Amino acid sequence: MESKKVHRISIAVFFVLVLALLYFRVGEGGSSIWPKGRVSGDSNQRLVMGTFARIVAVAMDREVAIACMEAGFAELEAVDESMSDYKAGSELSRLNAEGFRVAVSVSDALFEVLERSVEYSKKSGGGFDVTVGAIVDLFRGAKEKGERPTEEEIAAAKEKVGYEKLVLDREKKTVRFAVDGMRIDLGGIAKGYAIDEAILAMKKGGAIGGMVDVGGDIRCFGAPGKGKDVWLVGLQDPSVEKDDMGPGKYLLVLKLADAAIATSGDYRRFVMVDGEKYSHIITPSSGEGAKKLSSVTIISKTAIDADALATSVSVLGAEKGLELIEGERQAEAILITPGPEYEIIKSSGAEKYLHGKY
Repeated sequence: MESKKVHRISIAVFFVLVLALLYFRVGEGGSSIWPKGRVSGDSNQRLVMGTFARIVAVAMDREVAIACMEAGFAELEAVDESMSDYKAGSELSRLNAEGFRVAVSVSDALFEVLERSVEYSKKSGGGFDVTVGAIVDLFRGAKEKGERPTEEEIAAAKEKVGYEKLVLDREKKTVRFAVDGMRIDLGGIAKGYAIDEAILAMKKGGAIGGMVDVGGDIRCFGAPGKGKDVWLVGLQDPSVEKDDMGPGKYLLVLKLADAAIATSGDYRRFVMVDGEKYSHIITPSSGEGAKKLSSVTIISKTAIDADALATSVSVLGAEKGLELIEGERQAEAILITPGPEYEIIKSSGAEKYLHGKY
């Protein structure tokens, strides 16, 4: 186990280094083109799924690169419109409103995400569970009121949680809740699914390389530029402002090729209630925010796997979380333990992704 005194880390695409290595020349509108025009790339950033999303598309023609980037954003926006519980008119909101009363017909996409969610619930022994929506709503309300939920309120919300209470009919593509008041929250898996769909759209559109980053969940494919066969992603010291990113500001640099990465941590998203910070990741068994790890970074082949595994390990903790990861053929983990002196814990195959320190 490697031990290092650190504060907390956040994951960010290491654009300073990436751009230097790829010889990008940034022009108006955020477009970037390699010299001699033989390979073109374009990048842009937008607000999607409640966070900033950045897409880089690489193609043999600039217009193709731009079209692929737009196709990627369209997929992200489509998933957000369908699977956000913040949008009153979304498919997920309709399911949450009607799922106990009737079996609700849902799209193939939402059904697939729910099926995959149940798979991860079983793999993690219930550590990952999208049915925690009632608890999530409870803490959202507590934030507005400025008062922590009572033990009685948490216990009542926990009664509405449990992936085994989610009834899926694959043939009819319907979903039903076995408990009144049960709610689905896809915060631990929808971004990953959306990223994978965006990558697929970019490949279909003719991109030979690309990267999609949604709030730090990232997937890349192909070559990033001339003579380069890996994408570099940095683990950033959060004490450094994002505007000050550069040499010496990253704890580790990871090299990715046709891979995805997701990070969960109490430093990234949390709820402040009465001066106390609560992780946005809920431990289903306790009804409380996950506290066992400060940061979990998962590297996998797909973003949906990385996203769901990051949430799972955050809940399970280092020992059980690493057991889960070691059982996955195509996943590795880098964990940061809480406390004044953090430990960096890596799964057995994580070293091959380390580019070094910068």
